[in-house]
Amino acid sequence: MSTPSLARYAWLSIAAALLTITLKTWAWQLTGSVGLMSDALESVVNLAGALVALWMLTLAARPADDNHAFGHGKAEYFSSGFEGFLILAAAGGIAYAAVGRLLQPQPVEAIGVGALISGAASLINLGTGWVLLRAGKRHRSITLEADARHLFSDVWTSAAVIGGLGAVWLTGAWWLDPLLALLVAANILRTGYQLVRRSTAGLMDEAMPHHEQQAIEAVLARWRQRDIQFHALRTRQAGHRAFASMHVLVPGLWTVQRGHDLLERIEAELRQALPHLHVVTHLEPIEDPLSMADQALDREA
Repeated sequence: MSTPSLARYAWLSIAAALLTITLKTWAWQLTGSVGLMSDALESVVNLAGALVALWMLTLAARPADDNHAFGHGKAEYFSSGFEGFLILAAAGGIAYAAVGRLLQPQPVEAIGVGALISGAASLINLGTGWVLLRAGKRHRSITLEADARHLFSDVWTSAAVIGGLGAVWLTGAWWLDPLLALLVAANILRTGYQLVRRSTAGLMDEAMPHHEQQAIEAVLARWRQRDIQFHALRTRQAGHRAFASMHVLVPGLWTVQRGHDLLERIEAELRQALPHLHVVTHLEPIEDPLSMADQALDREA
């Protein structure tokens, strides 16, 4: 499946957010629960995140051009980072409202109906999140994964709110409602921090995940057994694409054609192991001392 088709998952997220906002706002108005208010606010954040996800997925799908020779894949990190910041902002708003309600407790009404409506909205988020997470892992899209994890966080938020409403109904302790909202704020604060941290790592050209680096090393190990040496291996992640570069050391007496054929075979095996990988190789004579002097990122004069 091509990258442009990922936009349909963003549209699914947008539709789910609009529906859950409607349901949760209805539940909040019926009950007056600050917990349900915090739940509805998080769905508003979901909608904003889904809209940005649609934009960034569309941008990331653009092919490489003269100004973006490595493609536009990093656009996805802006989406997940933006969603992370939105979550942090929502956590602050929820905490502010909850503290005010703790200082001035108010009764919660129509608890049963409110909990039922909120539960229906949670099932929508659960199903949508499951679809997005599977698509995100299959297509290596951090945007879809971020959206999915946010929806799962929303599901846990709703479950906690519904449980808190049940406790309020059983005990009559109205202060449990804002206290629960504070716990919800703390939970989504953690989710937001994780998204921002992962997005920052991608924008800073963090290396590929350890298991993928091991897959590269497994291919190179087979060639080392044939007396082919490697150094200056570097990897980085850019959205759904990954990039690797390395120096390949062979006997200096080899012809250009023989060296070229070798590099083609190595690159083909690496792409077979990791289909999303873009490989750049550099051939060097193993006997030349200068071949050992250019392993750093910036070669010395």
